[in-house]
Amino acid sequence: MTSDPNRVIIFDTTLRDGEQSPGATMTHDEKLQIAEMLDEMGVDVIEAGFPIASQGDFEAVSEIAGRAKDARICGLARAQVGDIDRCWEAVRHAARPRIHTFIGTSRLHRAIPNLSMDEMAERIHECVTHARNLCDDVQWSSMDATRTEFDFLCRTVEIAIKAGAATINIPDTVGYTAPRESADLIRRLIETVPGADEVTFATHCHDDLGMATANSLAAVEAGARQIECTINGLGERAGNTALEEVVMAMKVRHDIMPFETGIDATKIMGVSRVVSAVSGFVVQPNKAVTGKNAFAHESGIHQDGMLKNRDTFEIMRPEDVGLSETSIVLGKHSGRAALRSKLEALGYELGDNQLRDVFVRFKDLADRKKEVMDDDLVALMQSGERAAEDRVTVDSLRVVCGTGGQAEAELRLSVEGEAREAAARGDGPVDAAFNAVKALIAHKARLQLYQVSAVTEGTDAQATVTVRLEEDGRIVTGASADTDTVVASTKAYVNALNRLMLRRERAGTDAREVSYKDSA
Repeated sequence: MTSDPNRVIIFDTTLRDGEQSPGATMTHDEKLQIAEMLDEMGVDVIEAGFPIASQGDFEAVSEIAGRAKDARICGLARAQVGDIDRCWEAVRHAARPRIHTFIGTSRLHRAIPNLSMDEMAERIHECVTHARNLCDDVQWSSMDATRTEFDFLCRTVEIAIKAGAATINIPDTVGYTAPRESADLIRRLIETVPGADEVTFATHCHDDLGMATANSLAAVEAGARQIECTINGLGERAGNTALEEVVMAMKVRHDIMPFETGIDATKIMGVSRVVSAVSGFVVQPNKAVTGKNAFAHESGIHQDGMLKNRDTFEIMRPEDVGLSETSIVLGKHSGRAALRSKLEALGYELGDNQLRDVFVRFKDLADRKKEVMDDDLVALMQSGERAAEDRVTVDSLRVVCGTGGQAEAELRLSVEGEAREAAARGDGPVDAAFNAVKALIAHKARLQLYQVSAVTEGTDAQATVTVRLEEDGRIVTGASADTDTVVASTKAYVNALNRLMLRRERAGTDAREVSYKDSA
């Protein structure tokens, strides 16, 4: 992809591997939004999804492929001809499409399809050849490579290269390896496998032992020139290598890691916030680069040092990753121009009609909150986008609570335009509100996660609430933000139920399993 020996390709799999986190399922429009932001940020390859997984995934990959401006668009396919054909149908509209096919090569993974080494070798040859006949750019992955016998790994890599794969990915699928092993494996493969000097080696690390970033950077030092990663390290189990961490590590420590990427780092925070809001996975405050405390200093010694010389305690600047050194605070007297400017800085491009709608909700928030910060606006935008898709919305909620008895909630919902009302009691205001929702929307979903976080500081801060529901193996996440925590909780719960109904319909199940009940 590049003739520069020090150029590292950034392969983002937020929309594929990242979305495999339980509860992180994204809607079609959310995937398009994130893909556009990744493209604008300079990501080289966007793995847009797993087209064979569902019709929804196929459609999202296909539309992302058609919209992409600069990034290569990649789809994932198992080592099966049907998977590869479906993947090609989805990505073929891209200006620069890629097929990514894989198979588990370790002893443990070979046992799943019950293939011998020879049978697996033949499968790899057949599938990579088939993919290469469809697409000029083919990537092959040896799943669980770090636990695969080295001689067999060399054999499979050589077969994939001879069959036409231009990129060879060596994944640490279960986060098992360590930096020295990661580097040694890449180095030995490049030295041992015929034709290895003619392809790009990639690294794909998981964070089960907390070493994903270190393992990826070690692989690059050993000769890998593609890092597979996700925004905020999103991914199944403990997550994937975090894009922002490897990019900023190479940028800040260019003295010992003289590698380049095409990433515009000033867009990192904007993408991070959107991915966090869309997925419902709040970035931990002490997370490297994108955490709330990454550039915060509370210790007196640290503050004194910062006032005298920022370099004493900051190895990178907030503005390097897209944080304003001085934040423009909006309030109830701010106009449309200021709001548009701030939203554009946060990565939101709005048409006039969209701006009018957002401005009304912004003014409502500003009347309830003295200062509207950047994070408030991100939460406002995400809540509005979710509500626009919902069939069921919260019209009004009144809660009575306190000492000496159960809390009571009176709820009014709009169900596809029809008003429904119910009252319920519970062990606290949130429980009462959720019981009122259940009285109007019958379902069997189990509450798997209820999480509240303050968007900003102060007693008037917006609360962002994340609700995760599970029913019959389907996991959905709903989220909402409001200065009233109980209102935010109820809206998040209803948003999750809306997503559950949508998932049922897409799966072809009986939509009546979630039913609207008349109020008592």
